[in-house]
Amino acid sequence: MLPRLNGILANMPPQAFINPHILRWARERAGLDLFEAAQAAQIKPDQLHDWEGAKSRPTFRQAQTLAHALHAPFGYFFLREPPTEQLPLPDLRTISTAEIQRPSVNLIETVRTVLQRQAWYLEYQRDHSHAELSFVGRFQVSSDPVHVAADIRKVLGIEVEQGQRTWEVYYREIIDAAENAGILVMRSGIVGNNTHRKLDVGEFRGFAISDPIAPVVFINSADAPAARLFTLMHELAHLWLGSSGISNGVPGNIRRDEVACNAVAGEFLTPRSEFLTLWETSDAELKLKLAELAKRFHVSTMVIMRRALDIGLVSQATYSDHYKSTLDAFNAKEGGGGNFYATAGVKNSHRFSNAVITETLSGRLLLRDAGRLLGVQPSKIREFAGHLRA
Repeated sequence: MLPRLNGILANMPPQAFINPHILRWARERAGLDLFEAAQAAQIKPDQLHDWEGAKSRPTFRQAQTLAHALHAPFGYFFLREPPTEQLPLPDLRTISTAEIQRPSVNLIETVRTVLQRQAWYLEYQRDHSHAELSFVGRFQVSSDPVHVAADIRKVLGIEVEQGQRTWEVYYREIIDAAENAGILVMRSGIVGNNTHRKLDVGEFRGFAISDPIAPVVFINSADAPAARLFTLMHELAHLWLGSSGISNGVPGNIRRDEVACNAVAGEFLTPRSEFLTLWETSDAELKLKLAELAKRFHVSTMVIMRRALDIGLVSQATYSDHYKSTLDAFNAKEGGGGNFYATAGVKNSHRFSNAVITETLSGRLLLRDAGRLLGVQPSKIREFAGHLRA
């Protein structure tokens, strides 16, 4: 009987002596309850409950699968205490003037990925002896927003709008102008290519990496399109003020950097003096007033509402209701992901994508490394290049 038992034990998969407290921390870090985590790891909730309670242990394979499902490094499971995870960029987010605690794993991974790409592009720029961009850090937080906004217009080559085009076209033109000026503009609403890991617009709306050679702005595309234009200008303002950081765009944020960038964004999109005049002379009904000023300034009604809030023309409640209805309408009609290659170009920034493709086609960068940088399968790099340059 004993030899048979020994034989059975010898054939059992080795158990992973993980720390059950770390396992629970990793699940909560991923924002999943017991059922959701078990479903993601394709195990029974009772089994996961027993692992977290130290009643049993997973096999190494089960632990590795679970680590992948929880978006946690496998080695974390064997630590004595949870690691202290900090955002690698200044955290400028607030909710009702209180700092936000514990960034999500989705936000952390997104920032790290963008920083990896920015680091590669920085070396690429240096290898090609590109000069520093003089507009990065040209102003300070205390600078007059009117002067900063005027300089952004001058660098981008975009005049004050007179309402001759739609705000969607305006948004794309500003992005193209920013990239032509040397700024990487990256946009995505998910982590990597995983459509099940949507970025939370309530957590952050964008961030900026202020670097004189390789500046980057990232826009959270999970936000309503009507609100992204203001976020874009807010993050561009960060570059002109020489300030890196993660923003959630919440009105009432009292951080000096955020207040200054909001003021610059508002002045760029809707110059205060003209805005006040038109606000007073336009239709008295709010809905019509918003539409009239949105057409005049070439922006969305969301931007008009935000500017009116910052100036003190509408209440926080009125603004919040308008934003919520706009975001709800966007989420209700949001469809598929569209063309993968077009999406990849937007996600990585066309300027960055072209640099990686150029290095790859010249033989100076391996297809494997290009695929990792772009989030594209190495075998599809040449096809991606064709779509990018079409």
